[in-house]
Amino acid sequence: MEAILAFGLLIGLILGGMWVQFAVAGAGLTYIWLLKGFGGFKALGLVSWGAANSFTLAAIPLFVLMAEILLGSGLSTRLYNGVAPFMRRLPGGLLHTNIAGSGIFAAISGGSAPTAAAMSTVALPELSARGYNKRLVAGSLAAGGTLGILIPPSITMIIYATFTETSIARLFAAGLVPGIVLALCYMGFIIVRVKLNPSLAPKTETPASMGDLGRALLDIVPFLMLIVIVLGSIYGGFATPTEAGAVGTVGAILIAGLYRKLSLGLLKDALSRTASMSGNILFIVFTSMIFAYATALSGIGEDLVGLLENANVSRLTFLLIIMVVFAILGCFMEGLGMIAIIVPVIFPALMALDVDPIWFGVFVVILVELGQLTPPLGVILFVVASSSDKVKIEDVIMGTLPFFIIIVSFMLLLIAVPQIALFLPEFTY
Repeated sequence: MEAILAFGLLIGLILGGMWVQFAVAGAGLTYIWLLKGFGGFKALGLVSWGAANSFTLAAIPLFVLMAEILLGSGLSTRLYNGVAPFMRRLPGGLLHTNIAGSGIFAAISGGSAPTAAAMSTVALPELSARGYNKRLVAGSLAAGGTLGILIPPSITMIIYATFTETSIARLFAAGLVPGIVLALCYMGFIIVRVKLNPSLAPKTETPASMGDLGRALLDIVPFLMLIVIVLGSIYGGFATPTEAGAVGTVGAILIAGLYRKLSLGLLKDALSRTASMSGNILFIVFTSMIFAYATALSGIGEDLVGLLENANVSRLTFLLIIMVVFAILGCFMEGLGMIAIIVPVIFPALMALDVDPIWFGVFVVILVELGQLTPPLGVILFVVASSSDKVKIEDVIMGTLPFFIIIVSFMLLLIAVPQIALFLPEFTY
């Protein structure tokens, strides 16, 4: 009964318009009070310290700062222009640049919103002026933006690792292949769609010459080197994700300096945005730790295990139920909040059903991707729509629908073939 009241209060507060952080904190404190009375608040000091004293979470502001420096310096335009010549020969032309550019920026930013913002700001005006179909352009940008939390480094994976005590390096390795495969699925859909309806993309794109490709490669190489250094140091066991984030931040500053975009004003603005965004993320983690403590006190995770055993629920059925729950919650709750609230509750059941925690980390991140594309609160939809006055939110939603179906289909494939995510972690330190 206490759990029903607490979760009901949480949903009610969020639907009422309260910020997720305060809704989670209010529901968590109420949950503790229902279970233990005011005496249950005595442990909140230890819970607060446990949430704040984390070397793992220190990676979040570093990856955010790295992305903000590159985004604030306008280097996303250089990256986009560097990728474009390599995509012109494909049916769909620059639509593929939206996906490939997002994939590369995702390996730098660690988040979906920065990835979608970086690519949309450059691509929407350019492709609209060239006569590309607005809905397909907006849909490809929104779908490409979601790669920001799947292709490592991923802030969402860091949050998941914090609540489940799994290896971040192995999680990052697990997300790489699925991220690439999902990007290829997006591009494959664009090719088929344009082949069936050539009017969606103009035929005015001329093939790039060798000189064009050489100049474009010079624009991409610094970003690729940064990716190799950051992810290579993690996968090779030379650095922790936090240390790699620090190296990546220095690398971002050097790239900005290389292209003469570095200034004191840039660093000041990047630090300001980083403090704001990181504070928001870490506040969600802090309040979610309170809610996780309440669920641990109640023993709801163990009760769920017993319920599944008595009902003889299979692994596949449980995963499908989780997909439905996340899809519904994604309509009105942001991804980090969903992970922080749901994962601690269902994690004991996952272990009882012998679900690999590394594999499930990738699975749940893709579920968050779905949530970011789900109206009315899908954050990526609004990021893309706000990037240009040439596209409306309705165009973004309709353009995103086919990619939404692709993501769901890919999740079913991931359930059927878990080695897509588990292959690479076997070689990670």
